[in-house]
Amino acid sequence: MIVAVVIAGCVLLAVLAFLVPRLSRHPERGTQRSLGAGARAGGKAPGVLGRLFSKPFHTSSRAVSRSGSAGRRTRGRMPF
Repeated sequence: MIVAVVIAGCVLLAVLAFLVPRLSRHPERGTQRSLGAGARAGGKAPGVLGRLFSKPFHTSSRAVSRSGSAGRRTRGRMPF
């Protein structure tokens, strides 16, 4: 379920970044902030479990960042 939400968020951010590049930064940062909070909460577990619990949030955060930047980069390459 969470995977589907992250994928939907990435697709939505990519489309938003393509259509309105400047306005896409705020939702991207909000998503990054919420995923960062999850990573910090997961990282409070002791030892290896902390890294294990926070890793999905870091990976999702990186995916959100890449999809937003890919939409803006694609928009910048368009001839019009």
